[in-house]
Amino acid sequence: MSDAVPAAGILHDRRDPDPWLALELDRTLPIDPAAKRMLADNGRSRSRQFLLPFIRPLARASIVLVQVFRTLSPRWPNSSAALHRIMARGMRRYLRPDANLLILRHFHLGAEILRFIADNATPGFRPRLEAMQPMSVDDVTDDLFLKHDLNIYNFLIDLNAELERRGAEVMPVDKPDFSAITDGPHGIDVPRAGRWNRVDLETAIEFYTPLYGLFLTDRDFWRAANSLQLDETVALYAARLLDSERHLSLVNNGHPLVPLATLKAGYRLMLHGLATETLHGFLRQEKARRQARVG
Repeated sequence: MSDAVPAAGILHDRRDPDPWLALELDRTLPIDPAAKRMLADNGRSRSRQFLLPFIRPLARASIVLVQVFRTLSPRWPNSSAALHRIMARGMRRYLRPDANLLILRHFHLGAEILRFIADNATPGFRPRLEAMQPMSVDDVTDDLFLKHDLNIYNFLIDLNAELERRGAEVMPVDKPDFSAITDGPHGIDVPRAGRWNRVDLETAIEFYTPLYGLFLTDRDFWRAANSLQLDETVALYAARLLDSERHLSLVNNGHPLVPLATLKAGYRLMLHGLATETLHGFLRQEKARRQARVG
């Protein structure tokens, strides 16, 4: 007698349950279902199971070597253009299509979150930021990752300078403006899977992290690594605007006033991506809930 029985229309073996299926079906995180499915598919991939255990220790050892090298040469080599060309080529040739989609989607969600905060914390004022709506892997070559890190710091500086000029603080808003938060899709076009497009998101991030430290200056790399801890800062802005702290318990990257070492930057980057998906999903839920209340 088979133990495989349908659960809510899904064939489920009770003696050998799929952990990733359980996480995919779980509804405690307000993540877009399609994004959660892609994360689960990357998690159960053979690449993550068999390649990541070898890539991760090598990548972390490489980060240590890069940091030692950077103490001797903090500014050379320095080629953001070469770094982004290498990353774009690797994404196109080796990454799974859903891994590429998750990466490019991340920039769209982050831009929407920052705009939501600006629209409600400082109405009428929009911090001057680099556009973050990549539509294909080729857009990565325009220093996309570096500009993403610069945007968040410039946003915080410009936003708080404007608050200081107005003599204002970030306070709860009775009728928040959710126009910046979209349900997607974002029209992103990623390459179809070829023979070598097998690498999952987490393995790719671990591999690229030491390259980030090698091709950027020491200051650029540290700034990028510390930006991962701004997840908590951005989540606090949203919490104050909505007068709700329900999503703060889901933020795992701690405060940048106590910066972490760069050794686990790859893992923290995965947490950063998850935090962005979670916050954006929370804002989408709040938007739908408040619109339903008005309707």
